[in-house]
Amino acid sequence: MSSPPGHLHKCTDITVTPVKTTIHFSITDHVGALDECLAAIKALNISLTRIESRPSKTAEWDYDFFVDFDAASHDQVGQVAKTLESLAKQVHIVGTGGVNGDDLPDSTPWFPRKMVDLDTFADKVLEMGEELDADHPGAKDAVYRARRSEITKIAKAYKTGQSIPHVEYTKVEIDTWTTVFNKLITMFPDYACREHQYVFPLLIQNCGYRPGAIPQLDGVSKFLKDCTGFTLRPVMGLLTSRDFLNGLAFRVFHSTQYIRHHSRPLYTPEPDVCHELLGHVPLFANPDFADFSQEIGLASLGASDSDIERLATIYWFTVEFGICRQGDQLKAYGAGLLSSFGELEYCLSDKPEIRPFEPAKVAQQKYPITEYQPVYFVAESFKDAQMKVREFANSCSRPFSVRYNAYTESIEILNSKEKVLRYAHSIKSDIVNLVEAMEKL
Repeated sequence: MSSPPGHLHKCTDITVTPVKTTIHFSITDHVGALDECLAAIKALNISLTRIESRPSKTAEWDYDFFVDFDAASHDQVGQVAKTLESLAKQVHIVGTGGVNGDDLPDSTPWFPRKMVDLDTFADKVLEMGEELDADHPGAKDAVYRARRSEITKIAKAYKTGQSIPHVEYTKVEIDTWTTVFNKLITMFPDYACREHQYVFPLLIQNCGYRPGAIPQLDGVSKFLKDCTGFTLRPVMGLLTSRDFLNGLAFRVFHSTQYIRHHSRPLYTPEPDVCHELLGHVPLFANPDFADFSQEIGLASLGASDSDIERLATIYWFTVEFGICRQGDQLKAYGAGLLSSFGELEYCLSDKPEIRPFEPAKVAQQKYPITEYQPVYFVAESFKDAQMKVREFANSCSRPFSVRYNAYTESIEILNSKEKVLRYAHSIKSDIVNLVEAMEKL
């Protein structure tokens, strides 16, 4: 949601805006190596705001350093880089926005490299959360609005690695959940895909899914972690498409904790805890669906704005409003369908148009937000959809490839021979283990 243009004012004094910069450089370990680099930067009247180090990704026994500072001008940034080139190797000006160190084009949008980088999304929401549109059922309910504000503060304060704080839901909130829960569970056997139906009893058994109690995100997140490595992270409201999709690359799903207004329990104009827990969560416990969702997330990292829009549309017609073929029947797997009894029934009727899932065509399809979809796309399987999304991602304009390192919970940029070789060696080890296992069968 863009802000309106501000008023223009004449001013007599000029304010110099600091050039916020990150520089990456590598050094071979020896006594005083880092001190020499930092002293050279200090000699240029530069004050560092952050220093980070890690083992080098490209050369054994080297170290990578990332330093943040506010320069007086772009010329001063160039001076720092030139000075470091005589003392270190692989000096790169990362630019504004965060740590990089991978020699990417300057036009590459910032994207998270480590799980902790997702903390920057905490209060970057587009709408809803504390604020409600005029047509929201709870817009004029002061008590409801205050309650929403209270719950969203949990998401704003949350940091990576913490347990998700519990919400003590009120009787009114629990009654709303119970109404939604009881209505949808009568429909799942006929309309939900088999993967959703397989996991749902496990959520009842392990996560307290039942009438009369709203499951806590922390327990559900731990269950998902055990199943597929996906985790939940509380969010204040609607994120930008880029931020939300970036989270999926880390197998992180941003989830709301507040619930829809009690006056209309079977309607919500936004995601809420019913939508997240009843629609999304069961599928994130399925390995193929988890892989498919992460594939969309990985494709979004560093993608152009136009590619983000196309990927977000693919997400809309799959993870939110997707249907799949199972035998000779069509079943729903999109969370927007599985958490809406009206559209769940409608999507499998003869009223909407049904088309095969072809990402290039799906990405161009326009869609309404406040009414039932006139068109749905059918996936033959989650694995097939994943492969098609991967092929689609290769057609996007991003000039580099990425992989998610589950051991370090970080993104690796595969844009040099050294990095690709290191990746190949890790795959080789997995292949050796696979061959040994097959030989023992």
